[in-house]
Amino acid sequence: MADIVSEQLATPVAATYDVIVAGGGASGLIAALAAARLGARTLLLERQGCLGGTATTAYVAQYVGFYNGDTQAVWGLPYELVQRVVAAGGSEGFGKYMMAEAAANPVTITHFPFNPEIVKVVADELVEEARVDLLLHAQVVAPVQEGRAVKGVIVESIGGRKAYLARAVIDATGDAVLAHKAGAELLEPGRARQPNTLCFRLSNVDVARFRALTREDKRRRVLQGLERGELFWQSVSFVSTPAGTDAICLMSRITGKDSLDDADASEQELIGRRQIKSIVGFLNREMPGFEKAILASIAPRVGIRETRRVLGQYTLTEQDILGSRRFEDAIALGCGPMDVHDPNGTGIALSMPPAPFEIPMRCLVPKDLEGLIVTGRAMSATQEANGGARHMATAMALGQAAGVMAAVAVDRANSTQAIPAGIVRDALRGQGAVLSVEDCRAYAAAQ
Repeated sequence: MADIVSEQLATPVAATYDVIVAGGGASGLIAALAAARLGARTLLLERQGCLGGTATTAYVAQYVGFYNGDTQAVWGLPYELVQRVVAAGGSEGFGKYMMAEAAANPVTITHFPFNPEIVKVVADELVEEARVDLLLHAQVVAPVQEGRAVKGVIVESIGGRKAYLARAVIDATGDAVLAHKAGAELLEPGRARQPNTLCFRLSNVDVARFRALTREDKRRRVLQGLERGELFWQSVSFVSTPAGTDAICLMSRITGKDSLDDADASEQELIGRRQIKSIVGFLNREMPGFEKAILASIAPRVGIRETRRVLGQYTLTEQDILGSRRFEDAIALGCGPMDVHDPNGTGIALSMPPAPFEIPMRCLVPKDLEGLIVTGRAMSATQEANGGARHMATAMALGQAAGVMAAVAVDRANSTQAIPAGIVRDALRGQGAVLSVEDCRAYAAAQ
């Protein structure tokens, strides 16, 4: 049997747009809204049956990265989204949360817990209001390319294989699918990639009884569970929907698997479910408040922390974050925390940057590749910097920047390699975004 199957495909062009966004997760959703609100005819493509990405299909039911300490650094369209979720009854708003409470070095942050089902509905409404064309169940498989210029995307869906053309394309796939297939240079992964997590929801939980336990008591119980092989990392992390009788848990840890490998990507789902069976049994027996808890649902897919990262015109570093480096082309602020999970053990390294940190526009522009902008966790950053910049609120801020960049490239620059930073920054501020610590203070004072 031949090792290679040769194909010759004639793919019909279904439509032409100003901007196409590949991926409807946190970053892609906001990117599409930002571009459309600037008048760009925009198509949003998503492989799942809903928008929201990790927040909705992986059950990571909290937005982290809006605040650094007491300073809110992400406003604009991401803040509009969370306000709409609160208004729809999907959250009680921002609150304090101790990350990795059972670990050796927990960090208290401000987070935004939510009901993932309400986020799905709100995202639908925002996209419809912005008149974004939306295709769900649409798997982006390749770019339409002329030399080093991306001209559109190829999509496989229930209706078959189709091409969509655009003057600017945003890769918000998280895995840099389009950038990789277009020949973008990638950053070396460095040490082993961070482990992944399959989240799950429990019902009939006495949340108040659990919260009354001391951190030391929780850690003692978790360490016992680790020693017996019933738990898999130093965590008893969960959030609850506004009803307060459930727990959406982030407690599994799947190590040694490559999410870009077909066999590994399948196997990690099975491992995650086996771990959840063990975790639920432990919680029922050993953790006050969980005695009568029932497994209500398991996330449709594993949550992924790290795969490909694109080499951009600039690469954000840990030193940039910790040193609060300023950039003339800053287009978003990150808050942290610096969150790096041990790829081989049960621990986690957590710390907060001293202040909100600036992310330059050049991190979203792949080197030597025209027509493509990359947003979300695949942006150009070192592995350490990625640990501080991959949180969903930061991804949304980057998405707003990417959408504005694409619209400006179409309207003013006719190139994604030379987008005028000043015009982008002005347009972002016009959409309510903040781009510096000074902006944060001024904006908060004006509210």
